[in-house]
Amino acid sequence: MKLGVFTALFSEKKLEEVLDYIQDKGLENVEIGTGGYVGDSHCKPADLLNDEVKLKKFKDTFDSRGIQISALSCHGNPLHPNKNIATQHHRAFKDTVRLASKLGVKNVITFSGCPGESDYSLHPVWITCPWPRDFSDVLNWQWKEKIIPYWKEQNTFLNENNVKVAIEPHPGFAVYNTETLLRLRKECGNQIGVNFDPSHYFWQGMDPIACIKELGKEDALYHFHAKDTKIDHQNNSLNGVLDTKSYSDLTSRSWIFRTVGFGHGEDTWREIISVLQSIGYDGAISIEHEDGLMSVEEGLEKAISFLQNNLIKEGAAEMWWV
Repeated sequence: MKLGVFTALFSEKKLEEVLDYIQDKGLENVEIGTGGYVGDSHCKPADLLNDEVKLKKFKDTFDSRGIQISALSCHGNPLHPNKNIATQHHRAFKDTVRLASKLGVKNVITFSGCPGESDYSLHPVWITCPWPRDFSDVLNWQWKEKIIPYWKEQNTFLNENNVKVAIEPHPGFAVYNTETLLRLRKECGNQIGVNFDPSHYFWQGMDPIACIKELGKEDALYHFHAKDTKIDHQNNSLNGVLDTKSYSDLTSRSWIFRTVGFGHGEDTWREIISVLQSIGYDGAISIEHEDGLMSVEEGLEKAISFLQNNLIKEGAAEMWWV
């Protein structure tokens, strides 16, 4: 496993400046945003696909620094009931897959998407309980009519381009936990796996270690985000984890995103890294920064220091009894 960073947190800086900073910090991998909600400030797939000179220059920017691209990320909602948004995010996904194929990048990261409640919806509708029965009917319709047909088609497209999609489970989208991810993979194909972000599991009250083990049984863990969540036990005891207050309302929320090590301690993160190794994961540990209590630079540097101290090096422990 190699430590890296998701460059979306440096969207206002030029790519070369970001890569020089990352290289100076001793990191070996980067995850690059290519559209959708994360933007495309460092990589515009359509431009690169239509210009071989630009494509070569882009590739050389990484090669000259000895930095690998762990994934191209176009987190979006291609199932959005607003056709303009759906078309834009779907196009970003398709272009990102084609670009990944040309660059030899094996993973594209996005969300599963979330449809509306019918063909007449204006906004996505995320179902969180089975009753009244209307909710179950909507959920069944979403999977049968929108989610499965879309991702079956994309699984074929991914296979043709020798690229995998790492779906990031996230509340608000059809895939938000282990069960929904494995359902999508079973229904639509094995080009579909997970971008595992422990912060989303901590937030919902799940055990990331148990989830990694379960996903490992299916060889479904394709990429990993290093981000933490801090539960405010007083607010959570009053209101639970379904919290719609602004992310900036740090003192009132039931939970907030934190830099790794500031939501859960060394023992938890050591176990997470250990279980990743135990299932044979050898990809990137990609740091993502969404900590409202730290600047980007402070959060990244603290995350690097914490993970470098706790990251199990590949091949570090030879098991003599095997």
